Amino acid sequence: MILGEKIAALRKQNNWSQEDLAEQLQISRQSVSKWESGASIPDLDRIIKMSALFGVSTDYLLKDEMEELSYSETDEPAENAARRVSLEEANAFMDVSREISGRIAFGVVLCILSPLTLILLCGLAAEERTTLSMRAAEGIGGLVLILMVAAAVAVFVLNGIRVSRYEYLEKEDIVLEYGVAGIVEKKKEEFAGTFRVSITGGVVLCILAAVPPLLAGAFSVEALPVFLSVCILLIFVACGVWLFVRCGIIQGSYQKLLQEGDYTSEKKRANRVLGVFQGAYWCIATAIYLYISFTRNNWESSWIIWPVAAVLFAAVFGILETLVKKK
Repeated sequence: MILGEKIAALRKQNNWSQEDLAEQLQISRQSVSKWESGASIPDLDRIIKMSALFGVSTDYLLKDEMEELSYSETDEPAENAARRVSLEEANAFMDVSREISGRIAFGVVLCILSPLTLILLCGLAAEERTTLSMRAAEGIGGLVLILMVAAAVAVFVLNGIRVSRYEYLEKEDIVLEYGVAGIVEKKKEEFAGTFRVSITGGVVLCILAAVPPLLAGAFSVEALPVFLSVCILLIFVACGVWLFVRCGIIQGSYQKLLQEGDYTSEKKRANRVLGVFQGAYWCIATAIYLYISFTRNNWESSWIIWPVAAVLFAAVFGILETLVKKK
């Protein structure tokens, strides 16, 4: 039970309204409401007064919310200490993450659906169901594709800027100030049901996406139904991915603050090391590709470098990740 829940429970045990408690503490009713909802935390003086009013110890009010700070065995400089995150900053990050989650998901959907017009027009042109020639259909479809991808990139950039100030949550070790962990945990628990439903729905939609092409291939020999089935497939996948991305961003905001999942201190340290390797590896792969392609003028077959590089990257990255974690 977090502090806000304890205040609400003790107030109700004494048959006090929020106004009654606020009057005895000489504060506004809104302040009590914010405490109980977890939007803010009372200062130490108010906690001492409430312990006297309710007849409980301050330890009872605080013990479930006290954060245990860890100190290094060596004397490290202050700038290397874990960064502290206040309640206001945590709430602001969670609010922004929830706000942009739908927009980022929409940007991903735009990318997935960007070939839709191209596929549909080409299918109509192939069956001569439109006055457009195949070249015109490809031109219009390609233009729509580029415009949709450009719109998606704009969405990613604009919303990415909004959360750029919180990048340290992914890279640095953090310490949540008093009361923050309990509030984040509560919000995470409240979102758990939505998260499960969204993930399940997304998986189901992605599985069902394969049905239209299978039916078109089984019952039609014409090209247009096949093209239409691919369009329906993309729509199903887009809906499923929208659920994945939206709920993933919100769930990720809780994990970043609580340093769980992919954001534990160990994984952050590993990512700092492995991030250097990733950048260097792909720069070298690109340099090799360009060198071979230019010097041998063998562009038609030099593409093989990329799948080979991808396979090697997965193997080497896995080995390095294991070694870093052991350290």
